[in-house]
This record gives sequence, C-alpha cells and structure tokens, in this order.
Amino acid sequence: MNALEVKNLVKYFDKVKAVDDVSFDVPEGSIFGLIGRNGAGKTTTIRMMMNIYTPDNGEVILRGDKVDGSFKNKVGYLPEERGLYKKMKVLDTLMFFAELKGKSGRDIEKKAKKYLEQFDLKDRMLSKVEDLSKGNQQKIQFIATILHDPEFIILDEPFSGLDPINTNLLKEIILEKKKEGKVIIFSTHLMDFAEKMCDHIAMIDKGKI
Repeated sequence: MNALEVKNLVKYFDKVKAVDDVSFDVPEGSIFGLIGRNGAGKTTTIRMMMNIYTPDNGEVILRGDKVDGSFKNKVGYLPEERGLYKKMKVLDTLMFFAELKGKSGRDIEKKAKKYLEQFDLKDRMLSKVEDLSKGNQQKIQFIATILHDPEFIILDEPFSGLDPINTNLLKEIILEKKKEGKVIIFSTHLMDFAEKMCDHIAMIDKGKI
C-alpha cells in the first residue's frame, strides 16, 4: 500500500518549467530517495508535496486523500535552506519547534536531551545556536525535524555539511525511524547514500522523472 502518491506534478517559474509531469509512489514503511543533481527539481517537488508551493497541475495523495494543510502536522521537514533562530539557546530552540507541532512538557524535554547526547551536543544545550559550527547547527535542525515523532520525515539534502561520523549517525537514526514504521523521503545528489539506504528511488533531471 502507498503512503503517498505524487501524480503529474507541474510547476512553472515564469516561463521555466521547473517540474515537468512528475509522478511516483511512496510505499508505507519505506525509505524513498529523490535523486538528482542540484537544480534538477528535487526541492520544488518536495515543496509541492509539503503544500508550500501550489502545483500548476497535478496533485499529491496522502493515504487516499488529497494533501492539505493538516499534512504539515504529520510531517517532520528538514528544508534545504536551514532555518534556526540564531540568538536562541539550543534546548529552547528544540522545545520551541516541538511546541509548534503541539508537543511540550517534561517528556519532550527528556527526549530532546537524549538526542543531544546521541549527537554529542548535550554540553551545548545552553549555548546560543549562533555559537555552534555549521555542522552542529545542522544536527540541531535534524533533531527538531524528528523530535515531535512525525509519521512522515522529509529531508532535503540532509547530509550536506556533515562530517563522516555525523553522516553515519544520521543514517543510523534514519534507519531506526524506518524500523518504527515511519515513511522517510529524502533528496540527495549523492548516489552512494541512496543506493545503501533507499528501498525505492526516483531519479529527476531537468524537472522530469
């Protein structure tokens, strides 16, 4: 059974056809890779799936129903352009993002600290985000993406800016989430990651699958 069906998506920016009749299915409980070089149309496709961009044609079906605004509460989304509040402290940032998704309290704080420990960042939880390296900021953004326990995890170029050790840690957590039954979609231009991790892939080039 498919968790998500992307049907005939088209998106123009002025006269440029950024996404050209894109269709694919994402089965339940799988890791799905959207593969392509930079500028191929991956991020635009993901933004239409997330209902951030309205498609000029086509639709996205979530478990039988057309995707609407409520999908955002079921998904953890790591955008390509990372967006953290630089002046906030690390733990406050994580709690803030969890609260936006309706999760708060001691349990979520405990979970946040556990993830910080896993990523070797527990000693930085009271540091301001701006005082962290880019790689550590990336880890904070990833924790914020999964902290509220979403059904769907959508990651746009999740490995960019990470060293090999943290890349492996991220891969382990993604595979753990798959075991928990989550549906994971990630875009990448790195073929070796896709080959090792994905159950299914779609390759996109110049907006076409």
